[in-house]
Amino acid sequence: MGKIPIRHINVTQKEPDFSGSFSIRDVRDLLAEKDMIQELHRHDFFYILALKKGTGNHEIDFTPYEVCNNSVFFMRPGQVHQLILKAGSTGYLMQFKTDFYYPNDKESNQLLHKVSNMNLYQPDADRFKKLLSILTYIFQEYTNKQERYQEVIKANLGIFFIELVRQYSKTSLQNVNTYTQERLEEFLELLDTHISTHKQVSQYAEMLNLSSYQLNAITKTTLGKTSSELINEYIILESKRQLLATSNQVTQIAYHLGYEDVSYFIRFFKKHTGHSPEAFRHNFR
Repeated sequence: MGKIPIRHINVTQKEPDFSGSFSIRDVRDLLAEKDMIQELHRHDFFYILALKKGTGNHEIDFTPYEVCNNSVFFMRPGQVHQLILKAGSTGYLMQFKTDFYYPNDKESNQLLHKVSNMNLYQPDADRFKKLLSILTYIFQEYTNKQERYQEVIKANLGIFFIELVRQYSKTSLQNVNTYTQERLEEFLELLDTHISTHKQVSQYAEMLNLSSYQLNAITKTTLGKTSSELINEYIILESKRQLLATSNQVTQIAYHLGYEDVSYFIRFFKKHTGHSPEAFRHNFR
């Protein structure tokens, strides 16, 4: 069975500490006065594209976004995207693996999960200027490589994430408590990992040591959706990823997602999208 193309971090200098785990590039240098046109693919790392100036189109997990000035795109490992970035765009492209940013520190992990829940941030000019100054400092540390520069980069990453969370907090629900938010993030992380084998609310509730009622209350409070609706959305999302980013047959995709009854999978997909899997592939590829 074919897999969705996965890209890895490219680094220009090989080092035991950073090789393959972190990179930051100047977008102007990256484009070299040419348009960047990327086909649908996924990454095995976190991906942050911060644009002071930008034009083009960016589709993340089949949601289209217009590239514009003062914007930050933030993608988690496993998400699929397609990017057209026009020459003349400026800013930074930063990429890092999950084992780079304090993987064993609970608070750092919670911060990273929270900030990566949104794919697009559009801060006002003053806040973006602050974000850009942090990235410029990170870029200088990465370029100059003075003593303990790795620690400086990680510390500034934390500041960058906090600034984005502050932006997120302006647009998110203010009455959601920390416990509820944390449990939601745990649930979404489990969906990413287990969607092919676990499709019942009760299975996820058990993994989270919650009742199905409690899990539903959390998802309704935070996202306005039932847990079952979120599970179905994840199944459809992964189906779309496989249909548009691979040449796998519908039968193979159904088996990959844990469906032995292919006809049931086809009916399920059509119910939620209005298209059969083959029609969806033909119409949207």
